Amino acid sequence: MTEPILSVSDLSVIFDIRPQGAWPWTKSLKLHAVSGVGFDLAPGECLGVVGESGSGKSTLARAIVGTIPSTGGKIIFNGTDLASMSPRDRRHHRRDVQMVFQDPLAALNPRMPVGDIIAEPLVTHYPDLPRKEVKSRVSEMMERVGLLPNLINRYPHEFSGGQCQRIGIARALVMQPKLLICDEPVSALDVSVQAQVINLLADLRRDMGLSMIFIAHDLSVVKHISDRIVVMYLGRLMETAKSRTLCTRPEHPYTQALIASVPIPDPVMEHARERPILEGELPSPLNPPSGCVFRTRCPKAQPSCADAQPPAEELGDGHRVACPFHAPAQVLAPV
Repeated sequence: MTEPILSVSDLSVIFDIRPQGAWPWTKSLKLHAVSGVGFDLAPGECLGVVGESGSGKSTLARAIVGTIPSTGGKIIFNGTDLASMSPRDRRHHRRDVQMVFQDPLAALNPRMPVGDIIAEPLVTHYPDLPRKEVKSRVSEMMERVGLLPNLINRYPHEFSGGQCQRIGIARALVMQPKLLICDEPVSALDVSVQAQVINLLADLRRDMGLSMIFIAHDLSVVKHISDRIVVMYLGRLMETAKSRTLCTRPEHPYTQALIASVPIPDPVMEHARERPILEGELPSPLNPPSGCVFRTRCPKAQPSCADAQPPAEELGDGHRVACPFHAPAQVLAPV
């Protein structure tokens, strides 16, 4: 069996939040952004991560990249525990793990031409690399992401949103990383442009042998590019399975509600299917519910759900569900 390129176990990220206007001696509040999340990522695999806003998806991504510290658990990349790395080793690790951000224009420096933006990681990590080699790599990467090399001296405001995202992808991949983390890379783009960027990422993943973590709200987008999908709610893992299994036979009530929220482009089927609707608001991560964090909105909640967070139950073939009252739901059409 192939060793995973990334192994995350019992990962927690907790932020200390001081209320606005509080006295200096006021005790800070604990915001539980990620709690006890674990998964493995095989070489060349794409793992989708879905959930509502506030589920901890972006925090999970930033903890793996190393831009925010983890509070507990382990992140093992290529056999090395990232928590035990020195600052110098962590800098070397960033060569192999790159990130594409949600807002394509905000992620680019408006005062730098495109060529310098894409070349910046090379200049930072390989300062002795000849300038001619840097320019050659930048031009080659621009072509691979569908940008003409003669645009190298233009500035970000001269490009569309889809083109700016291609620039961000080129900047991330010019380092030839082993792992690419995409944090909602298409949510700010038009639907037609979304499809182009998704297809581009799928092609680059295949051609470059990339492992990928793809974060999004839209399950239909995630299913198109992912081999497996992780569903998160309020910082915890609810369900994980192969993409087709999760989208056609979801077990967790939260996953079923997410899939039901995706419209079917057939009026008859759309009208005929049952649609479980989530009631109530997403609880605050500053004061999460006891036991199962989803119990306050779950249609299957029982009094025992308040006692303890249910462990993830293995159903076979990598399908895990964190709910003792789970039951399969056959959807009318694949997401």
